[in-house]
Amino acid sequence: MQNSPKLRMLSFLLGSFFLGSCSSTYQVVKSNRGEYKVSEEASVDSAIIRTYQPYKLKLDSQMNEVLGYSEHELTKKMVNGESSLGNFLADASLFEARKTIPQIDFTMPSGNGGLRNDLPSGAITLSNIFQLMPFENELIVFELKGSDVQTLLDYIARTGGQPIGGLTMKIKEKKPADVLVGGKPFDPLKNYSVLTSDYIAGGADGISSFKNPVSSKVLGLKIRDALIQYIKETKNKGVKISSKLDGRMTND
Repeated sequence: MQNSPKLRMLSFLLGSFFLGSCSSTYQVVKSNRGEYKVSEEASVDSAIIRTYQPYKLKLDSQMNEVLGYSEHELTKKMVNGESSLGNFLADASLFEARKTIPQIDFTMPSGNGGLRNDLPSGAITLSNIFQLMPFENELIVFELKGSDVQTLLDYIARTGGQPIGGLTMKIKEKKPADVLVGGKPFDPLKNYSVLTSDYIAGGADGISSFKNPVSSKVLGLKIRDALIQYIKETKNKGVKISSKLDGRMTND
């Protein structure tokens, strides 16, 4: 181990860090640097492997935990304005959030770009969920005026469809039509309770609908955690995830 130049460099850097953090009277007056080419030709350093291997094994054990099962692959591929993965994400987020605020009208928890990986048919592991949603995005409930909801609907239609739940609509010539919220026609003069993420609410992709809400409430629930809870609960009920295309969004 003591012959490894990589470990000597790591020890030096750590030593410099602790000296600097413990007292302001110490300063680095001399340092040695070296370049190590990282490529397929680089030899394996067994000392480094021995150092991280216990942590890797523990992490692998956690990430391989089976949370539940899906009847079929959930894909982010858009078909006529919706995707099976987007429908799943929206429905799971809405279901978990309504445990805290039952009166939430609808949700757009993420944009299509936030869905990073499909979910496989069969076993769904914790690793699958981290790959799908690697971000620390928090769920927030906003009370919005009908005019602000309208700008959100306009964005959804203009972009050809986004993950939504509790809402159905048609897209005609890139504009929203026949919008139903909870099965009732959208009323631009009414306030609505809308679930989304801090990323979307912060203006992602130019969305401005959440800048001036009537009110807002942070749920203390990340999208990823909502998905994990939902999948586990589904497994405990003895059923599989079965999210499909259901016509909640149609693009003419």
